[in-house]
Amino acid sequence: MTTTSEICGTGCGLNATLRIISGKWKPLVLFFLRDGPKRYGELKRLIPGVSDKVLIQQLKDLEADRVLARNDYKEVPPRVDYTLTPLGRSLADAIMPLCAWGTENAAQMASIFAERDALA
Repeated sequence: MTTTSEICGTGCGLNATLRIISGKWKPLVLFFLRDGPKRYGELKRLIPGVSDKVLIQQLKDLEADRVLARNDYKEVPPRVDYTLTPLGRSLADAIMPLCAWGTENAAQMASIFAERDALA
């Protein structure tokens, strides 16, 4: 059985949070699901550059972590959508300050990234 101290490591909840949102696309999935349920195709269009394999795996991971729920409507043609659970909603709300920080510092970060890329 995993204990709270094993999940959080140093006593800070950051380790637990990072375990949930680790992966390049998971924070974006959470961001886009804030507005309500989305079907797979909608998420795929909203997140350019993600492969089907990776998006499917990250959705499965988030579902296993009980951050999102997969709703299968048992219809023909098949209809499935994804929605945030209450836990997922609280996590999505928690990442919004990171979105704001990125927006506020976008120009400076673009300059830093350009300099770093020029060195490579």
